[in-house]
Order: sequence, then C-alpha cells, then structure tokens
Amino acid sequence: MTIGVPKEIKIGETRVSMTPSLCRRCVMLGAKVLLEKGAGLTAGFTDAEYREAGATIVGDTARVWRSADLILKVKEPLEAEFELMQEGQTLFTYLHLAAGPELAQQLLKKRILGIAYETVEGLDGSFPLLKPMSQIAGRLSIQIGAYFLQSQHGGSGVLLGGVPGTMPGQVVVLGAGNSGAHAVQMAVGMGARVTVLDLDSRKLEAMDTEYRGRVVTLLANPSNVEQEVARADLVIGAVLIPAAKAPTVVTKKMVATMRPGSVIVDIAIDQGGCIEGIEPTSHEQPVYAERGVIHYAVPNMPALVGRTSTLALTQATEPFVTTLVRKGVEIALDENKGLALGVNTRDGKITNAAVAKALGAA
Repeated sequence: MTIGVPKEIKIGETRVSMTPSLCRRCVMLGAKVLLEKGAGLTAGFTDAEYREAGATIVGDTARVWRSADLILKVKEPLEAEFELMQEGQTLFTYLHLAAGPELAQQLLKKRILGIAYETVEGLDGSFPLLKPMSQIAGRLSIQIGAYFLQSQHGGSGVLLGGVPGTMPGQVVVLGAGNSGAHAVQMAVGMGARVTVLDLDSRKLEAMDTEYRGRVVTLLANPSNVEQEVARADLVIGAVLIPAAKAPTVVTKKMVATMRPGSVIVDIAIDQGGCIEGIEPTSHEQPVYAERGVIHYAVPNMPALVGRTSTLALTQATEPFVTTLVRKGVEIALDENKGLALGVNTRDGKITNAAVAKALGAA
C-alpha cells in the first residue's frame, strides 16, 4: 500500500495527518509513504525526521495524490484538490459532508471510498477520532472568547474571572458533550459564572456532581436557551450530531437580545453551525460583528495549536491507519465494524444515513 500525505491547504491549517512516529510504524508494516515536502513543518516536524522514519519526500502535490492508494489528511479536500483525487482512491480524513455538498458530489463522481474520521466508532459506541479535536476546540473556545471580549477587539470589556468586588463574566455553553464539557472545565478554571444546557439529563447530572454546584445545569428547551443567551457575555455553541447537520439552537432573534460586545463561538460550524445564519470565518479573519455581537466561526479551530492537535489526532488515528496497512482496506473494513461505520461514500453512493439525509439524498 502507498500512503499519500499531502500538505494541508485550508487557511491557517497547521496540523498534519501523520507524525514521523506513525510514518515509521506504517513503513515497518510494509507501506510506502509519500509525504509532500514541508507537510509537517507547521506542526513542528521536519522533512529530515520523516525521511529518517522511511518516508519519501515529494515536492509535487499532484504526485502525492496521483501515486497513492490511500490519502491520509486532516481536513476535507478543498476545491483546488478536487481534480487531484484519483478514481477509486481511498480517502481517510475529516469529511463533514453534511456541510459540504460540493465535496460530496466530487467523491461520488470519482467513486472515492471516503472514510470520515468523525463517524468512525469505538467498541463502546463513542467517536474516538472526533473526541480529541472536540476536546481541544472546547478548551480553545473559552480562550478565544476571553480574547475577543477584550475592549481593543470590540468586545464588551468583561474579564471572565472578574476581580474581587466585580461580577465574573457569564459563560453559556450549549451542549454537554466532549467539546462542551471541556469548555465548561476551562470556563470554571478561569473563574467565570457558567451555565450549561443539554437535552440529556444524565450529562447534566454528571456535570452537577463533578462541579458540586459551581455550574448551573439546565435542560436545553427554547425558553431556557433564550433566557440564558440574553444574559451571556460569551456563548459557546457545542451542539453535535455526528455526521448530520448541526441543529439550529440559537436564533437571530436571540442573538439580538445579547449585549453589544458579547461573543459567540460556534464550535459546530464544521457541521453548519448551531447559531442561525452564522457564516464560517477563517484564521485570517476569525470574527465579524452582527447586531453588535462578535461571531467567531472558524471551522478548523484546533489548528491554532497545531503541535498538540497533531499529536492528539494521530494518537487516535494510529490503530485504524495501521489496521488498513496490515490487512488492506477491504479486509480491514470487513473485520473492523467501527472503522466500517466511518465509510461515508463508496462506489459512487453515500453510505451514511445521516449524511444522506442532510444532503437530501436519503
């Protein structure tokens, strides 16, 4: 098997899909690794390290795509990469097809076997390849929100932790999954007042037990969401339905009730966002203001910490990548049901029900 590792081209992307350590493991198992020159530099890995691990360093992006049986990436292919995909190739990356109909059409047209990190399942029904990036995005969301709340960025000038004699900032977290739980952890650590809303009472009970009353937990019904968003300094959208388009939880009308200079960070933007009408932003232009409220909606937030994100991601993907190398794609998918659940497109068809429904192909 030949594995191609192209350089990520999404704006501000610093992660790489393979570390020198994973490269060495794949080569030892008999794979050939073609790595685009400089692919790991922004994550702190040099070409020399990959070369020492057994990779062939390639200066031509097209050659990496053209020569590989398996393309290993971090982010979904962008329009400039569509023509590089080869008929019948296997692609293993985050796909987020519910928010990317154009990419879905290209994968179907070229009969790409598209395995999405975000729908691969563990033995316990969890999503092990989504988890580390969700955790990082959750932690970053508070860091980012605190930054844009500063007055020089147009924020309301609220310090989340406050100081004696002042009220701490109010953080509202929508969703108590991986990203939401880590956002709560960071916000509590900074000394903010924190409210978390979710539809799953068991998650709320667990959070109440963990924080011993330091976090307010509420059922995520429209009335509670409306009330909490209106009084928030920082709203974190952390609602996720794996593979499906994120549901709209906060309406434009709710956003209009927020105090000018308040901040929204929508972690769910990869899946279309959970804030009505929110538009994706980029690391170059991360925010925009609407009705006086600052919106942050960068789809590849974990790229802000490329080294940590790469190590966390590849630690999670390694068992699946090595299984593909050892057994070959077909046998690996046949024997590993969790990996097989990661297949979103195959033989010109969408094979994931949630993706098909989101794209109107169900």
